[in-house]
Amino acid sequence: MLQFTVPQFIEVEDKLIGSITAKQFVIMLGGFLLIGIGYKLFDFSLFVAHGIFELIIIVLFAFYKVNGQPFYLFLINVIQTLKRPKLRIWNKEIGLPLSEDDDNKIAIIPLQTIKKPVIKSRLAELSLMVDTQGIYKGEDNDVEEGEIESVQ
Repeated sequence: MLQFTVPQFIEVEDKLIGSITAKQFVIMLGGFLLIGIGYKLFDFSLFVAHGIFELIIIVLFAFYKVNGQPFYLFLINVIQTLKRPKLRIWNKEIGLPLSEDDDNKIAIIPLQTIKKPVIKSRLAELSLMVDTQGIYKGEDNDVEEGEIESVQ
């Protein structure tokens, strides 16, 4: 029997420098680029305040994990959750008018379910056919009473 090695720890990302992954490096590079732009645009006191705030955001996005997933994915999930409606309605298009014009009001008619007619069960008839070993043919093909008595 052939044996194969199964890869383990497939969710672990490759490390570039020390314990910094490629995603963390790109996030830090972009953040430090924004801090550098802030150094050129702002005076020193505003640069320090802006730089500290931006450094906190960089570290948060690059290294902090919530429930085992990176913070930026957590933030995307939070935004998507907040954009969803609070009340979920199943099939909300049914029963709503197609247009809101005063001229063309559409009357909403409630849907009615159509019940199928109850079909008479043939269980008793089939049981009688089995008990008589096929002599009784059913309601449509009535067997004469003389034939049934001759079998008994």
